[in-house]
Amino acid sequence: MEKIIELRIEHLPEGCFLATSESVQGLVAQGRTISETLEIAKDVVKKLIEAQSPLPEMADLPEDFSYPLVVGV
Repeated sequence: MEKIIELRIEHLPEGCFLATSESVQGLVAQGRTISETLEIAKDVVKKLIEAQSPLPEMADLPEDFSYPLVVGV
């Protein structure tokens, strides 16, 4: 599934670029170039969407299963 997300790109005084979005809560990406900033923003959006996925109910789970866990370090 693909979705179009409006980004706000700012050129900061330090020389880098900052991307934020009103449509994706928590999206903040910073890079040295616009291209790098857009790539970082894509990764951040994917991780934010994964983090918002609901967990399955215990009654619906088999004895043994795999589940992707996103962890920030």
